[in-house]
Amino acid sequence: MGAARRQLMDPALQEGLLSPPALAVLGLCIGSFLNVVIHRLPLMLERGWKIDSAEMLGLDPAKTPGIGAPLTLAKPRSRCPSCGHAIAWHENIPLVGYLRLGGKCSACKTRISPRYPIIELGTALLFAAIGWRFGAQPTALLWCGFVAVLIALTGIDWDTTLLPDDLTLPLLWAGLVAAALGWTLPLSQALWGAVAGYLSLWSVYWAFKLATGKEGMGHGDFKLLAALGAWLGWQMILPIVLGASVLGAIVGLAMKASGALREGRYVPFGPFLAGSGVVVLFAGSARVLGWLGWA
Repeated sequence: MGAARRQLMDPALQEGLLSPPALAVLGLCIGSFLNVVIHRLPLMLERGWKIDSAEMLGLDPAKTPGIGAPLTLAKPRSRCPSCGHAIAWHENIPLVGYLRLGGKCSACKTRISPRYPIIELGTALLFAAIGWRFGAQPTALLWCGFVAVLIALTGIDWDTTLLPDDLTLPLLWAGLVAAALGWTLPLSQALWGAVAGYLSLWSVYWAFKLATGKEGMGHGDFKLLAALGAWLGWQMILPIVLGASVLGAIVGLAMKASGALREGRYVPFGPFLAGSGVVVLFAGSARVLGWLGWA
């Protein structure tokens, strides 16, 4: 290396590869993978828990009923849940495959959930927006990864009320490492953001439990907010929680009024934390603080 640092790639090439349209195409592909993560990761975790339980009881997992066949994010191939039809590669092209099939399985004509193309399209739009927000810089890919994990956590928490450590903890550590390398925030802001994020909801959890004897939220919410603090800074913790609370209340009341929320059930908080974090990301800390009159 000489005195002057060499660029990693040609500026024109970088401008093209990290432009909003290029990131949108990348987002379509990543969104397709996120659909797999949202569906399979909880099943993989559940299978792992069953194996651990069987081993603790001195049982042979291979002979224990209910554990099921091995499952990874790559194997076995995706199949129609209704008829077992193996999905061909051309049927699995993000968004295009769904539109070509008319939203139905090619074999049994069972309707495919519209959530699959919605997640693909939503990921594409968010990636393109990141390209517009941050420009054709390598850090745009970093923020794309941040948003992709939030989308996966949103889908999993909505389906299962679970925020897996397999996603929240890597997101937390990635935020701290990115700050340490000078890619996002000053490290002190990221570190105290993680601390403030975790302790704030941890305190609410214990205050609510001591007052009512019930658990008001899961521990995964603490870790998710800690991760958001590591990426966005300690000053954004309160705005994120306030925004998530408002969004959660509106959606919960709407679901209650429409009958979509059954008695005794609750709306998971993770999706609203993630959504509020994305709003803060695009708005920027200065603008958010200005909205609250703290600037």
